[in-house]
Amino acid sequence: MISVNDLKTGLTLQLDGGSLWSVVEFLHVKPGKGAAFVRTKLKNVETGQVVEKTFRAGEKVAKAMLDRRDMQYLYKEGTGYVMMDLETYEQITVTADMIGDGIKYLKENMNVSVLTHEGNVIGVDLPTHVELEVVNTPPAEKGNTSQGGTKPAETETGAVVNVPFFVVNGDRIRIDTRTNEYLDRC
Repeated sequence: MISVNDLKTGLTLQLDGGSLWSVVEFLHVKPGKGAAFVRTKLKNVETGQVVEKTFRAGEKVAKAMLDRRDMQYLYKEGTGYVMMDLETYEQITVTADMIGDGIKYLKENMNVSVLTHEGNVIGVDLPTHVELEVVNTPPAEKGNTSQGGTKPAETETGAVVNVPFFVVNGDRIRIDTRTNEYLDRC
């Protein structure tokens, strides 16, 4: 049990008779009159449903015990994605819903963390930064580079990222998977 005062984005809670909820947003509110409270936005891990819930300050909630296993993404098979445990070499198949938006950065042989709860896979965490090759971006036009603008670039995995004008096809770039932002050229 943890206090709602200690909530963080991404924390997984067990509420309402055992269902798993991930904290999307939280806000501590101390009104001028009355007791403090914590306003949260929670996402159901199984269904994807998002709800807003308010807790009294200091209220206790159950923190879900998640296991994190290092795995390697091998290949796509039909609608599933095959992952291999790096310790036991056991292979499992996960769905696109479990990977979420990070699917656009997923590359074969990439190491990821697979989250499980009581033996059931509930999600996949990608590394915070990935290196991908630019396969399609328009050329920079003379005079555009003076103001330091950006242009869209498509990567080898299909992700589209805004990059500086000096990036050309064939360049390897580093991308932040949490914000979909260009970091630097590799």
